[in-house]
This record gives sequence, structure tokens and C-alpha cells, in this order.
Amino acid sequence: MNTRALTLPPAIAAAHTQLTAKWRGMGQRERLAVGLGVTVLVAFIVWLIFVAPAWRTAREAPAALDRLEGQLQNMQRLAIESKTLRGAPEVSVAQAVEPLKAATGRLGAGASISVQGDRATLTLAGVSGDALRDWLSEARSASRARPVEVTLTRNPQGYAGTVIVTIGAGS
Repeated sequence: MNTRALTLPPAIAAAHTQLTAKWRGMGQRERLAVGLGVTVLVAFIVWLIFVAPAWRTAREAPAALDRLEGQLQNMQRLAIESKTLRGAPEVSVAQAVEPLKAATGRLGAGASISVQGDRATLTLAGVSGDALRDWLSEARSASRARPVEVTLTRNPQGYAGTVIVTIGAGS
């Protein structure tokens, strides 16, 4: 059986020789202290590279899964709502105007609506985000309105700007 000796580059071989000589020159306590130090260093590196990332992932996974489950449920709810709206009968422009006006009235004095053909323009001044969201939801379900252009700015009083929607058969 032919065994070959491992040959190291000269710089590494010299360093190895020096470390071996230094190791042999140490006392029993010094060797124990150096061995313990190297063991602690290796354990720390193993922890840092392998254990800590896995531990962090295992700790954060339930919260991430809950968040993703909530997003999935929201998407499924929106898909069902979309199918329902697609299957609903068309609403004429005349039928769509009344629910839009009623929803706009609930926004208060900071909102007005004007209808021209199959488009309605909602003008806002100081309307809260929740109220605007509710108006859009009601406009979509009751009037089959679809936003086509939105220009809004947010200020301390709420949202200001315009929302243009198509209504009736034009949506």
C-alpha cells in the first residue's frame, strides 16, 4: 500500500512547525487553556453559522405563516366578491346614480358628486380614509362603479381631490 505524505506550501509548513514547537513547549495548564479557548471559538462559529439562523427561522415562522394566511383569506374573499359582481346583472346609468348619490350624502359636507354620461366625478375635501373606502365599496357593489382616475392628497383633515368612476353599462 502506497501512502503519500501531504505536502504543504512552505509558508504554511513553517507556521505549522512553529505552532507545533510552541504547543510542545507549553505546560499542561497552558495547553488546557488554549484547547478550551479554541473549543469555545469553534462552538461560537458553529452557533453563528448553523444554529442561530435556524433558531431565528423557527421562532419567526409562526408569525409569518399567520400573516400569509390572513393575506390568503383576504385574497379569497376578494375573489369571491369579484365573481359575485361579475355574475350580477348590469345596472343602467339611471339606476346607478341613486346609490352613488346616497353614498356621497353619507360622506358629509366634504363631498359632492356630478354625473356626466356614464362617468361620475366625486369631489372630496377633508374626508377620512375609512369613509372613502366605504364609499368605494358601496359604489362598486350597488352601482357597479369602477374607478378610472383618482387624484387625491392627504392632509390633517383627511383626503381631498377627485375620484372619477364609470357607472352602469360603461363599467
